[in-house]
Amino acid sequence: MADPKGFLNHGREVAKSRPVEERVKDWNEVYVPGSLLPIISKQASRCMDCGIPFCHNGCPLGNLIPEWNDYAYREDWAAASERLHATNNFPEFTGRLCPAPCESACVLGINQPPVTIKNVEVSIIDKAWETGDVAPQIPERLSGKTVAVVGSGPAGLAAAQQLTRAGHTVAVYERADRIGGLLRYGIPEFKMEKRHINRRIEQMRAEGTRFRTGIEIGRDLKATDLKKRYDAIVLAVGATTARDLPVPGRELKGIYQAMEYLPLANKVQEGDFVAPPISAEGKHVVVIGGGDTGADCVGTAHRQGAASVTQLEIMPRPNDERHPVNQPWPTFPMLYKVTSAHEEGGERVYSVSTTHFEGDEDGNVQWLHLTEVEFVEGKLTQKPGTERKIPAQLVTLAMGFTGTDRENGLVEQFGLELDERGNIARDEDYQTNVPGVFVAGDAGRGQSLIVWAIAEGRSAARGVDRHLTGASELPAPIRPTDRALMV
Repeated sequence: MADPKGFLNHGREVAKSRPVEERVKDWNEVYVPGSLLPIISKQASRCMDCGIPFCHNGCPLGNLIPEWNDYAYREDWAAASERLHATNNFPEFTGRLCPAPCESACVLGINQPPVTIKNVEVSIIDKAWETGDVAPQIPERLSGKTVAVVGSGPAGLAAAQQLTRAGHTVAVYERADRIGGLLRYGIPEFKMEKRHINRRIEQMRAEGTRFRTGIEIGRDLKATDLKKRYDAIVLAVGATTARDLPVPGRELKGIYQAMEYLPLANKVQEGDFVAPPISAEGKHVVVIGGGDTGADCVGTAHRQGAASVTQLEIMPRPNDERHPVNQPWPTFPMLYKVTSAHEEGGERVYSVSTTHFEGDEDGNVQWLHLTEVEFVEGKLTQKPGTERKIPAQLVTLAMGFTGTDRENGLVEQFGLELDERGNIARDEDYQTNVPGVFVAGDAGRGQSLIVWAIAEGRSAARGVDRHLTGASELPAPIRPTDRALMV
């Protein structure tokens, strides 16, 4: 145990954010650099090393949280890094982007603020990079087997790294011009600077993983041809079919899916554009959808100089504290969350539904008409007399995703079966109905968390390794259990 009295002597402290007026003028991460290291030993000491660590149950990766908390408390950063990497290929991603269901499951959180697990995690990995404790793990021998990984998001990268380290020759195919999937083009720079992805890619290249960008399987290269080239294939193509809003006026100019809007802002940071082709500058912006993607649109609009930003959510405002009956500890509660983007301004409106859009004579959206809604006999129903309109010169739709892309022909060319939710069906080894073709991440699970993506990538890699060799020395997979209800 790190410190038997740590949770009694120290309160919860989290990373400090830069002043709003400073950070909205740039695209750097919102946190004060170096603000965690002076406090992280005390924060790690708050871990009680529980006899039954429910944080393990909360984490889909099965992270060894009490162990690396202990090492962080003792400032044994090399040992902490080793324990952290034992279950997680990319803790610098999860330490910045994960909503931390582990903290919701922390035993201390029953009657006190939980341990800052996420902050401890990111401190360990940042220190590991600084001290050179993150090095390529080159396999001692090659198996002679080849694997194609389609998609370079967290699931694809995790699967590729595990399989490369097992001795297989792995090539990652990505349809975008750079590796990273939604980590690269869906997550704004202020949430995670892309240098973190770049140095992991260099590590993977040094280990032997090969990367092929600008190639979309199904269009640029037929799925059947890919299957002929490789002994096994992992599909980690995500759930990229965005949910649309079929209301009158949807065809007006200025209404975009979030993933049409966000990548362009990231491409400016990559140097591809001087200014984004779609910009919020000087416009009244409306973001439809109250989740993390919606918050990313809010923060991006602030940095582009929007005249106003309004975020709409059809569901009621969540509670400030967990409900003891409906969302008891240690489940992952749906709570009212103020992200860094919300701290920067804008208005959030709950329990409203868009009825239609109104445009000008040139076909540009100008107004969004909405109405309040309420639950009546379990169904969301419009409240009469609550109709109104708000200015909207740029609208982004951030309402989630409905399944994997069906337009590029990949599903049909492979002959893949889908489940009742429209995801690619697979067995316990993550293998599809097509022998040698596996699926990991959102493509098989549906839209989910980054920790689930990495966990599934690792698990699918083990299934592939067993398929190719008859056995596997890779870590045992994390089985989906009732934890799925928590995320």
